[in-house]
Amino acid sequence: MDSAVTGNGARQVMDARAIERALVRVAHEILERNKDTEQLAFVGIRSRGVHLAERIRRAIQEIEAGTLVPFGVVDITLYRDDLDRGLQNPVVQGTDIPFAVDGRRILLVDDVLFTGRTVRAAMDALVDFGRPQSIQLAVLVDRGHRELPIRADFVGKNLPTSLGEQVQVRLAEVDGQDEVLIETVRER
Repeated sequence: MDSAVTGNGARQVMDARAIERALVRVAHEILERNKDTEQLAFVGIRSRGVHLAERIRRAIQEIEAGTLVPFGVVDITLYRDDLDRGLQNPVVQGTDIPFAVDGRRILLVDDVLFTGRTVRAAMDALVDFGRPQSIQLAVLVDRGHRELPIRADFVGKNLPTSLGEQVQVRLAEVDGQDEVLIETVRER
């Protein structure tokens, strides 16, 4: 889709159809890389990563009829590396991983990959539950600007941005509609 400007000056770079196509493509790529789903499990990072993980999992279960892939949720609040700065009042929403992590291929899902700090925190939280065989990362948007050596295995859209821009992922489950916006917030 071509980018469109919204009423508040943000540019829409993905609409609902583009998001759906990207997630179905990611589902196919996950199946190609993993060959089978026997030891695969999805873990969504709160909050929008949870909904994206569920959508990708559903697509995989439709592609591979009869396949059931375990699903969990990780809350990284207490694993953030900026908690000691006292800049925020953290609200813990809870982690729910109702399956054994040991020996599984975990598919960690988030909406936007930026500095890599959220993913690092999610991996720290996961290993508190056991030792997975591997952790693979799927994101809807990779916007660059990494501060840690982390990369996504599966990307819906690479979206080069400046540090003065913010990427907003809106999902129907939370925001009432699906879209990805870029908004200029300030120059760094």
